[in-house]
Amino acid sequence: MREDVYLLLGSNVGDRDANIAKACELIGQETGSSIRQSALYETAAWGKTDQAAFLNQAIAIDTDLAPLALLTLLKKIEKRVGRIDTEKWGPRVIDIDILFYGREIIQLPELQVPHPYLPVRRFALLPLSEIADMRHPVLKKTIKDLLAECPDTSEVKVYK
Repeated sequence: MREDVYLLLGSNVGDRDANIAKACELIGQETGSSIRQSALYETAAWGKTDQAAFLNQAIAIDTDLAPLALLTLLKKIEKRVGRIDTEKWGPRVIDIDILFYGREIIQLPELQVPHPYLPVRRFALLPLSEIADMRHPVLKKTIKDLLAECPDTSEVKVYK
């Protein structure tokens, strides 16, 4: 059964726009999915703030890959685009997070869905609100409600 999956892509190293575009292209090819995309947004770094601004984009795919198989594929795509793991919340050529996997609630050491930080990240909620009309399966709130209540006041502006 195919599931609607929402991802957040981010980049703050190198050609950020091209990094996100390449990741989207590979995700589409590897999952066989059509992709719905939000606009690109430029945002200040979150968590570790002494680094370059990020470009972020939310995308929606439909896939029949199981959640852990999708995670494995996304990690391979990150490496193909040029990601080198460094410090937590540090600079990234590309970062791909699974925000929602259908309405599933997944609590595994390597994967938590819905993404646990989603309600406190304006840079994720704003682009997601463009393409997702759904309720958070745990919090039972719409994405727009979560955005209105988000404690993060960082500027998130349309890049293009």
